[in-house]
Amino acid sequence: MRKVVFITGGASGLGKHLSLSFANEGYNLVVTYNNSKDDAEKLKNIINDKYKVDVLILKCDLANEEMICECVDKAIKYFKKIDILVNNAAVEYNLEFSDKTKEMFMHTLEINLVGTFLISRKIAEEMYNNKSGKIINISSNNAFDKFDPTTLEYDASKAALISMTHNFAKQYAPYINVNAIAPGWIMTDKILKLDESLDNKFISSESKNILLNRFATMDDIANLVLFLASDKSSYINNEVIKIDGGTY
Repeated sequence: MRKVVFITGGASGLGKHLSLSFANEGYNLVVTYNNSKDDAEKLKNIINDKYKVDVLILKCDLANEEMICECVDKAIKYFKKIDILVNNAAVEYNLEFSDKTKEMFMHTLEINLVGTFLISRKIAEEMYNNKSGKIINISSNNAFDKFDPTTLEYDASKAALISMTHNFAKQYAPYINVNAIAPGWIMTDKILKLDESLDNKFISSESKNILLNRFATMDDIANLVLFLASDKSSYINNEVIKIDGGTY
């Protein structure tokens, strides 16, 4: 029986790449989106055309607890189980410190942290009852010793996500493996556009602070997530794995 992976924010950016990577490995998928309906439909068509797996696309606002519960219930009714949860969805306000507002700060925490808590707890209850499951949280190396006031609330949410990873691992032992990864810079379309707007100097400048002298590819990140989702990582639990090329 195919394993089922539930990916939040899985219709665009890194989430889209993770969805396609899991589909390529033969997983059935539940992919949630909030604002990117068109991207979600395109992703579904790609998976249906290219891969022999089943995919369920669901709108899910992580700021809405009722919608979270409905989405999880629909996924379990459809697939009868969820084997892996990848908490990928996140928001970020990359603004000058003086331009930040309470509403931005609270919304970031609501999506990146509280919503992740709610959907994880809901899915983990089912996993625990089945005595099997894996939760993989996408944090950031910004959660450690990289401080930038322009990403203050994002960094705070990702640091708190690491704390929540450890608490979930303890709460749901011994049946659920809960781990987090902490990527650094990733070569996404968003980064390429930013680099272009800065005269193609941003990537080269930031790469000087990375021992491998390059940004991560999305495959770099997906390979780690796939490993943590697989049986090969069955004895890895309660860990936070940096994947930033040796950023200093």
